[in-house]
Amino acid sequence: MRYIDAQAIEDIAAGAAVLGTGGGGDPYIGKMMALQAIEKYGPIPLLTLDELEDDALVVPSSMIGAPTVMVEKVPAEGMVTQALNLIEQALGKKAAATMPIEVGGVNSIIPLVVAAEKGIPVVDADAMGRAFPEAQMVTFYLDGHAAAPTSMTDERGNGVVMYPVDGVMSERLARSVTIQMGGSASMCDYPLSGKQVKQSAIPGTLTLAQEIGALLRTARNQETSPVRMLLDKLGGFELFTGKTVDISRRTESGFTKGQAAFDGIDEYRERRMTLGFQNEHLVALENGEPLATTPDLLAVLDKETGMPITTEGLKYGTRVSVVAFPCHPKWRTEKGIETVGPRYFGYDFEYVPVEQLVRRRGEKA
Repeated sequence: MRYIDAQAIEDIAAGAAVLGTGGGGDPYIGKMMALQAIEKYGPIPLLTLDELEDDALVVPSSMIGAPTVMVEKVPAEGMVTQALNLIEQALGKKAAATMPIEVGGVNSIIPLVVAAEKGIPVVDADAMGRAFPEAQMVTFYLDGHAAAPTSMTDERGNGVVMYPVDGVMSERLARSVTIQMGGSASMCDYPLSGKQVKQSAIPGTLTLAQEIGALLRTARNQETSPVRMLLDKLGGFELFTGKTVDISRRTESGFTKGQAAFDGIDEYRERRMTLGFQNEHLVALENGEPLATTPDLLAVLDKETGMPITTEGLKYGTRVSVVAFPCHPKWRTEKGIETVGPRYFGYDFEYVPVEQLVRRRGEKA
């Protein structure tokens, strides 16, 4: 076991925004909450999966809703911890640890806040290996684990405990409650045993986020570009370099949906790429043809610094590198693609791994 301090939180916030594929909520909000929490309660213990007891109760903690709403509606102190308390009351058992449900943006940091306030450790793992927009899009769902009981709270002190029959109904019910709670709420779901978490979770993702953040923090002193260093670390691909020329965003059904267009610069001059997103980036297209698609990870990075830009943070005129990284193998299974592939989100093409799309593109050039 090791401990998360202030520098680690800074690095995790930056790295999680890369892995969050544009979503997961603004990491700055979570970072400030976590820094305040460790100042008050001290460093936060971080457990590896191997250190979990099989019978330990592990309760993931997160925020749910449209990232654009959370920019203006910051979570209240104790709000997410209240959701975990409701799970403990429902099960009649104390949580031994919490964990991120996704390693993306604010939802990588929220469990650190809860852990500090509750005096429990955080597990160095998550259930996505990135961020996805819907509650059933987790490895726990792929492995058939129950989402119930699910708890939700808001900044006014309202609390709800639900018993959805599966992850899909968890998403539908939770999204409806989120809208009534003002478009953003805290949530705890998939309370599982340590044994179940060890079987299904994606290990080491908070450490990976911290390593990415540290790389970006120190990259300015290196000769190699931060974007290239990041691609080398994650086995990723540069898809496009360009300038943001159009952004269309709307808050709909509890999500931030839309698309962004980029005109190429440097070797991509005279070309245009579009990104479609639902909280997270889902597809990158050029002339209607996919360059990369969900469940592979798509990230928009500042061209010079390599720092990630979230979907709500995209601004006209920003010069960016659009990159993609292979997803965890769990998402490349038949059920994984059915759950989070491009057709689920309404795109009329099949999922093809990003490395194959890049190879095809090179063959055509």
